[in-house]
Amino acid sequence: MDPAQTDPDTTALAALEDQDARDEERPARLAAALGLAFRNPDLLRLALTHRSVLHVWVPPGTLPPAPLRTNERLEFLGDAVLGMAAAEFLYARYPDADEGTLTARRVALVRAETLVRWARQIDLADSLYLGTGERVTASARDRMLAGAFEALVGAIFLDQGQRAARRFLRPFLTRETADGVADIGANPKGRLQELLQDRYRLAPAYRTLAADGPAHARSFTVEVALNRRPLGVGTGGSKRDAQQAAAIAALALLADDHDPLAGDEPTAPT
Repeated sequence: MDPAQTDPDTTALAALEDQDARDEERPARLAAALGLAFRNPDLLRLALTHRSVLHVWVPPGTLPPAPLRTNERLEFLGDAVLGMAAAEFLYARYPDADEGTLTARRVALVRAETLVRWARQIDLADSLYLGTGERVTASARDRMLAGAFEALVGAIFLDQGQRAARRFLRPFLTRETADGVADIGANPKGRLQELLQDRYRLAPAYRTLAADGPAHARSFTVEVALNRRPLGVGTGGSKRDAQQAAAIAALALLADDHDPLAGDEPTAPT
């Protein structure tokens, strides 16, 4: 049975029937611009529905009924589909790259800032259903757009399958690697520095944990941390190589929006 016909999320769309009739054709316009033909157009509309509309649907002080959902579940699904498509794409494009390098390149490809840029390339902001007073900002880190792009991918996957989702994503992935963004994996220390400065306005700190072996075959172990919180450990034949390996481990940890500053207070270095 076609999951798009049975997914309970689509029942939430009945709540939109009285909302801004002038925008009824918004999903159809986006689909036409992208060259997509949805069997179940309600899935596309759900992908464009931001959680801020809940206060329009539901009276103040009451909880929304279970079926009254926004694009968050599709965002969850689209994130997984995007990660798989990016991994498959990079695996084929870089046949000699090891696991750590592929991981760093995947992180560079699917980070929120990249998704925001892709969303702007297709004018996704103009198609979103937002609550009163909400707006898409000009910030390069506007996560509203990143989430909507992932939700769109999830809707395509449910409606047309994995092949269609890969076909939609391939031009974005190809342009990104052609522009050298995924090759930031070749300079993981620089990529990690950029990522942490952008997210936290903090720089990573490296420290050597061990230096073993004879002079002609030294092996270094290095840890990278943020605000004294370990992010990754790497080993290499030089301090620079060990730092690069530690940065790759940190980039893998930071995938999927892991927050290294959440939780307990940082501990003092030993």
